[in-house]
Amino acid sequence: QVQLVESGGGLVQPGGSLRLSCTASGFTLSEYSMNWYRQAPEKEREWIAGIGATGDVAPYPDSVKGRFTISRDVAKNTVYLQMNDLKRGETAVYYCNRNIVWGQETEVTVYS
Repeated sequence: QVQLVESGGGLVQPGGSLRLSCTASGFTLSEYSMNWYRQAPEKEREWIAGIGATGDVAPYPDSVKGRFTISRDVAKNTVYLQMNDLKRGETAVYYCNRNIVWGQETEVTVYS
């Protein structure tokens, strides 16, 4: 059974950092592209990072470029999203994704 489990969300002040994890089961990361998305309250879901099956990283959208970094550990079958310099408007639920498979989400709240 294909499953994605996110973790690492929480409360952080503006300018702070968090690292999200997405652990996959039922398939091998090195065979698929993986993505991170987020959805803020009353906003559309936004793609924020992607990493290909070979480990190549897609260009980040301007909204997170220079602050967010996607990576993976194939041995742990886990994809990460390092988020630095978080901004108040980035409060959202964050999801990892493989094609049509979505994780259960992890919530990030940026507060001051």
